[in-house]
Amino acid sequence: MRICVYGAASPTIDPEYKEKVEEMGLQMAKRGHSLVFGGGGNGLMGAAAKGVRAGGGHILGVIPKFFDEEDVEEIFAFCDELIQPDTMRERKQIMEDNADAFIVVPGGIGTFEEFFEILTLKQLCRHNKPIAIYNLKGYYNELIHAIEKATEKNFIRGGCMDLFEMSEDIEKLFAYIEAPQEALPSVKELKDG
Repeated sequence: MRICVYGAASPTIDPEYKEKVEEMGLQMAKRGHSLVFGGGGNGLMGAAAKGVRAGGGHILGVIPKFFDEEDVEEIFAFCDELIQPDTMRERKQIMEDNADAFIVVPGGIGTFEEFFEILTLKQLCRHNKPIAIYNLKGYYNELIHAIEKATEKNFIRGGCMDLFEMSEDIEKLFAYIEAPQEALPSVKELKDG
C-alpha cells in the first residue's frame, strides 16, 4: 500500500516527535508499505522518510521546483522517485493520486490544509481512502475539539467524524488503514449528516 504522510517540515521540533514518526516509517516499510510525502528532509517529513528508508521501503517525494530553486527547504536525499511540479496545488494532487491511504502526523498550517482538503474530498465522495491522524502527545486534541464544536453548531455534519480515525497508538492506525474500507454513502447523505 502507498501511504501518504502529511506532517511538519520544521527542523526545530521536539526530538520525541521525530523519534516516534521515524519509528512509524520503519513500521510502514516492515509491513510492506511505501511512502508518498512532500519530499522534505527535515522535521517529521524527513523522519518518516528516514524510517521508511531504514526499513527498505520505497519512497516517492513530491516537492515543488521553487523549494529547490529558492532554497526553501532541504530535499530528502534518498527518494527512490522525486517529482518536482511547479506549484503546491500540483504537489498535493500528485500526492493524492499516488496514495492509497493517508496518515497525518503533527504539523503546521500546511499539514492542517492538507488534512482538511483530503477530508473534504472524502466527504464529497471523490475518494474512499483511509485517513488516519497520528495524535502524538495529544497534538490534535484541540483541532478535533474545534471540529466537534463546529458540528454542535451545525457548521459541520455529524458524519464527518466517521471519515477518519485518530489515535496515539500507531498499531491501531495501521489496523484501520489496512482494513477494507466501508462503502461511502452518497454525497448528499454525507453532506446531510
